[in-house]
Amino acid sequence: MTELVRQIDVLRGRVEQVEKENEFLREQLRLLTAQLYGRKSERLPQGESPQLLLFDEPAVEEVEGEATGAAVEVAGHRRAKTGRKPLPEYLPRVEIVHDVPEEQKRCGCGAEKSRIGEEVSEQLDVIPAQVQVLRHIRQKYACRQCEGVEDNGPAVVIAPPPAQLIPKSMASAGLLAYILVGKFADALPFYRQERMFKRLGVEINRTSMCNWSVQAGLACQPLLDQLGREIRSGPLINIDETTVQVLDEPGRRPTSKSYMWVFRGGDPERPALEFCYHPGREGQFAADYLADYQGYVQTDGYSGYDFLNLREGVVHLGCLAHVRRKFVEVMKAAGNLRSKKKTGVAEEAVERIKALYAVEHEAREAKLEPDAVARLRQEKSAPVLESMHAWLKGLSGEVPPKSLLGKAIAYALGQWPRLSHYLDDGRLRPDNNLAENAIRPFVVGRKNWLFAGNAEGARASASLYSLIETAKANKLEPYWYLRHVFERLPLAKTDEDYRALLPQHIDRSLVAVPGPV
Repeated sequence: MTELVRQIDVLRGRVEQVEKENEFLREQLRLLTAQLYGRKSERLPQGESPQLLLFDEPAVEEVEGEATGAAVEVAGHRRAKTGRKPLPEYLPRVEIVHDVPEEQKRCGCGAEKSRIGEEVSEQLDVIPAQVQVLRHIRQKYACRQCEGVEDNGPAVVIAPPPAQLIPKSMASAGLLAYILVGKFADALPFYRQERMFKRLGVEINRTSMCNWSVQAGLACQPLLDQLGREIRSGPLINIDETTVQVLDEPGRRPTSKSYMWVFRGGDPERPALEFCYHPGREGQFAADYLADYQGYVQTDGYSGYDFLNLREGVVHLGCLAHVRRKFVEVMKAAGNLRSKKKTGVAEEAVERIKALYAVEHEAREAKLEPDAVARLRQEKSAPVLESMHAWLKGLSGEVPPKSLLGKAIAYALGQWPRLSHYLDDGRLRPDNNLAENAIRPFVVGRKNWLFAGNAEGARASASLYSLIETAKANKLEPYWYLRHVFERLPLAKTDEDYRALLPQHIDRSLVAVPGPV
């Protein structure tokens, strides 16, 4: 009998273990299903029911144009006013006058009708890109009195050739800017641009475009050196990284993962961004980049950044958005199983984090100075963080560590010392979203062009992404900025010349275009 009881206990233990494993696998399956077919946004539905949508359906269907955002007062409620937005005033107008036939201008009584007004409607028209050829004509002069005599200097003189970013190339600064903005800002691979130019009646093969991009990236290296100095000037550097595939790299297989890093820093009002290609993800690369930097550094929870915790003069900040993301994944994995305790814990964690962001929103709305922001955070955010920390510590021993909720709690507690640093300085943010948003255009582009041909091309891409994303962060239109840089860069000689070409310091009147960026 004793042996039978023992066997029953063993079998019961196996059943419990199998049930836990099955629940863990079902949880993973629900999360993957949500990631594949559900909403990609982490924003959760508002209202009484927190049910996540299976399909990312629009809440309101708008008719012809976007909503203007105005509201109409109606008894009992407010209704959003929809309608077509007026066309921008800065666009040029071409007037086309439509008149009635002459016979209709005379009334039946015999009198001539008077014009009493007009009705005006506007349509948006597009003129396709126009391609032109710039002919550089260099005038030549010779002295016919002293042909063949060199005593008084050369008998023949010719105007010097124009300075070019790529010497002896047929690509003008405008063409280079157009092609490179197409790829690195609009995610258009070179083979698609090749077809686009062909429709305009111009043959430009993708190999030429690729070579031009590499040469342009190399020519811009002095600007990248200046960007790096700006970033390391402090007070905060945001870091993130993502994968990139490089086909032809010595000593590595074409399927190997390489990495594109992004560093964002400098003056918060005039930020600088630098993309850097590196074959690996080891933290030593970031350590070398930061060198003797002292100040704040904000990253996600990747262990490669742990060296920052030991570096003198560096305060390592964590990312509250990553903590929130782990709990949102728990909610997505739960699907329709809303009554489970672990889902309730995840929802409560998200609500507590939401309270922290409400404080940030309050500070932005009030347009507080950094010192006032820090005081507000100490008053309102610090108690929420302290309470949440104690709450998560109490839960950590009750939740299976291999479950998604267990992993979310462990991640949050492991990051906790870094999560509270932002309370002390109003210039800081609770998350690393600035770096994530900066690297997102690269990720979008990667879905289209898929890989880099070689390491040289990847480094050139990093240089061009750096300039374009820094221009966008400083409210400059990338095409006009790059065109100006490509025209002036061959003439730059000193560090001051190069610094004046950075988006943060450039004369905005030189790259201004009508209308908003």
